Amino acid sequence: MRSLGLLVAITAGVTVLSATPATAQQPPTVTSNPSTGPAGTSVTFSWSGFYRCKGTIRINWAGSVLATAPWAATGSVTAAIPPGTKVGTYTYTAVDDCQRMARNQFVVTPPPPVTTTTRPPVVTTNPPVTNPPVTTRPPVITTTTPPVTTTTTTTTTTTTDSSSPSTSTTDGLTNPGDGVLLLDKDNIQPGDDLTATGTGCPKGASVTLKSLGQDVGKTTADDNGTFSSPVKFASIEPGRHKVRAECGIVLVGNVDVTLSSSSGGTTSTLVVLLFFLLVGAAMLRRQFSGLRRT
Repeated sequence: MRSLGLLVAITAGVTVLSATPATAQQPPTVTSNPSTGPAGTSVTFSWSGFYRCKGTIRINWAGSVLATAPWAATGSVTAAIPPGTKVGTYTYTAVDDCQRMARNQFVVTPPPPVTTTTRPPVVTTNPPVTNPPVTTRPPVITTTTPPVTTTTTTTTTTTTDSSSPSTSTTDGLTNPGDGVLLLDKDNIQPGDDLTATGTGCPKGASVTLKSLGQDVGKTTADDNGTFSSPVKFASIEPGRHKVRAECGIVLVGNVDVTLSSSSGGTTSTLVVLLFFLLVGAAMLRRQFSGLRRT
């Protein structure tokens, strides 16, 4: 009976061995795709030939676990080559829980050169700005011809002898029709009295009499613009002297200074009469001028 049982056991073992596939008897293998690359490359590790040991498959790299996957007789897992790995050839392994192992090699290559692409600067060309032509119109010149006014002036010529009082004249600062200056004597000797009488000044104007650069008299015009003032020379020499009355306008009269006695003096009454005649003539002239303007 013992012999029969031993025979049955041997027969069963031979039957099992004959039924096991030929591939199950081959050693396990592991490969990588790609098999070379720089540090940081993503690699797919594939294995086969792992049987009868359920659990996990570990991919080891340089003594450390790089990746794990559920057990399968044939399978794969993807992992990256650790950053900073130096250039060289490294051995990696695939191990199951039964300590069956397959090994292979991976070549770490230098990293590819960094290519810097420099884009050419973008040059934008603006079209030239064309200003529209500027048209300049010539200025319009309007010429206005003023109306021509004809004025008839009556000139009265008065002949006086040496005994008549001197009449006044005006310089370029005064309109001859604005006023008149009378001196009561044509000829005087040093020290003689001389009186200046005038009209045409503004109402209440201050009147200054000057001769030879000196002030020889001062007074104030009345409401009619007339005035009268003595003329006093501080020093005087023989000859003709000009007396100026300044009151906003300038009136001028002349007097002769002699060293000999003069018999041609006029009376004060004649001077006063002649003065009022001249005042009346000036007022009439102003009235006629107003009529002509109207």
